[in-house]
Amino acid sequence: MPIASLPHIAALAGAALVAALSALPAQAHPHVWVTTKAEIAYGEGGRVTGVRHAWTFDASYSAFVTQGLDKNNDGKLTPDELAGLAAENTANLAEFAYFTKMKVGGKEQAFTDPVEPRMAMEGDKLTLSFLLPLKSPVAQGRGVTALEVYDPTFFVAFSLAEGADAARLAGAPAGCAATLTRPKTETPDAKTGETKPGETKPGMSEAFFEALTSASNYGLQFANRIIVACP
Repeated sequence: MPIASLPHIAALAGAALVAALSALPAQAHPHVWVTTKAEIAYGEGGRVTGVRHAWTFDASYSAFVTQGLDKNNDGKLTPDELAGLAAENTANLAEFAYFTKMKVGGKEQAFTDPVEPRMAMEGDKLTLSFLLPLKSPVAQGRGVTALEVYDPTFFVAFSLAEGADAARLAGAPAGCAATLTRPKTETPDAKTGETKPGETKPGMSEAFFEALTSASNYGLQFANRIIVACP
């Protein structure tokens, strides 16, 4: 795994794992797959106040990152056993702007420190949830709120969950509705690296990705968008 990629793991898994991960065999991007759900929160006066994320990691990553956390050796991981990892993860995500972009009325919003971090293991997959507040709540009015979650360098592949609860509104004014837009470019499969059966996406080598920075915005083509319109 290239050294250039390790900060992403530090953000998601904690700095203590970086040395171990550097010994893993190289593989093409992406390295981590995350299925997302988002709840856009509204407060007094219909102002947008933040977004509550729920990110479910792929089974392989979930197994790796939770090694040694079963303190009572009962074969189960509880939210209490995962609390430290959850807090560390959300704090480290600041370096990557939480992989989150939100615009209200066409203006990009800034976030303050995340709160209410929590992790839970469901089956063989780990889910991280946290509330990401806006620095200043903002009135949406008749404009739109647009939310995107993605990694510009595509080290992490974010995909919006299926189902009606993939995008929810909390406390929104009457009549507001969310619309989901999924990317036209398919995210490579977590197991095969293929976008379609028998078809591997060109340019997915590590040499290609080592040259990318957050300014490259390669991952934007894989971004899912949630658009909220109010009457």
